[in-house]
Order: sequence, then C-alpha cells, then structure tokens
Amino acid sequence: MYIIIIGGGKVGYFLAKRLIAGKHTVSIVDKDSQLCEEMARQLQALVIHGDGCDPRILEQAGIKRADVLAAVTGDDEDNLITCQLAKEIFNIQRTVARVNNPDNEHTFSRLSIDVPVDSTKIIAKIIEEEVSLSDIVNLMSFKHGKLSIVRVDLPHDSPVINKQIRDIQLPPDSVFVSIVRGEEVIVPKGNTVLKPGDDIIALTLVSNEPQLLEVLIGKI
Repeated sequence: MYIIIIGGGKVGYFLAKRLIAGKHTVSIVDKDSQLCEEMARQLQALVIHGDGCDPRILEQAGIKRADVLAAVTGDDEDNLITCQLAKEIFNIQRTVARVNNPDNEHTFSRLSIDVPVDSTKIIAKIIEEEVSLSDIVNLMSFKHGKLSIVRVDLPHDSPVINKQIRDIQLPPDSVFVSIVRGEEVIVPKGNTVLKPGDDIIALTLVSNEPQLLEVLIGKI
C-alpha cells in the first residue's frame, strides 16, 4: 500500500519505520525542516517539508495515488482538517487520525474519520490489562463505535487450546487479526493451532464481544 503520514514526531517516525519494514511505500509530511532532514537520512521514504493541511503539500506527497492517510501530529485540529481534506477533495478511502484529547474522539467519529485513534485510551487499556482481572480488553473502536479491536489472553483451560482456527466457531462478523506468542507475531491461518498464553487480537462487532469471550475463555 501507499501510505501518507502527516506528522514526523515519535509516533510518525516509528509508524513509518514499521510500515516500511512491512514493505509498504510511505511518504511523510512535517512542518519542522530539521526533523524532515533527519527522517530523510534515516528512513527509506519520501519526506516533504510542509503543512499537511495544505492541499498542495498533500499533492506533493502523492495523495492522488495513496491508499491510506494517517494524521498523527500532536494537534487534533490539524489531524481533523487533514483527514477531511483527504476524504472530501482527494477521495481517499481510508483515513486514520491520532486523537490527543480524549474529549475529541466523538467529534472525529461523527465527522467520518474512519479510525480515530485515542492513544491515551489505548495506553490506559494496556495498563488496565496488566493490573485487572479483565479477560477481554477493547483496544480500539471505530465505525462509529460498532466495530472493535480486542485483545484476549488465552488461559491454560481455554476450550480452544490445541484447536485449529478453522475448527473454532466464532461469532458472526468476527475474525482473528493476529496472534502474539512470546516474541513472535503470527498471521492466523486455518491450520494455525492455538496455545496457552497466546494473545489473540481480534476484530468483532462490539455487540458480539461477550460471545467472542465465551468462545475463547469459556465464560462470560
């Protein structure tokens, strides 16, 4: 995929680094000229010095052929404006926006940003996972709160242990996205066998989270 990242701070840098490692083509836009020079030296990516809210800069970044635009600056207003431009002027199908102030998440969703990412909420969820007894952690919700990405840590007594994924009856509109096993990240396939301690990352309807938990944990 061709992905444009608006914002070259720590979030933008590490996002770009990961996407490039995944063989995606990346361009980065940032207002800081010195930061742009550093990223151009360190990353195999097109780096543009400019304002992501300027349509001319977006064109320089190759937005007319982009599959996804991710606005990850520290300014919610800039992120919102950039995503709106990408959708309304350039007809980008997929926009992702970093939400710095959790109070703005609803506004981003209401204005049709495909995936508003509240980094504060995700961090809080990860912390909750470490300190609570919760069996399922909602990492992210999108599509106006109807879909969610959840994380489930399989216990040793899970009913799906040693089963192939093709043999597991998941709730409607639910799918495994990835499996984290120790230091290994596994792309799920039909013949993938689940093991105790696997971290399951799944996409599901919010309304189906209890059913998914029952399938994976054996309780609700």
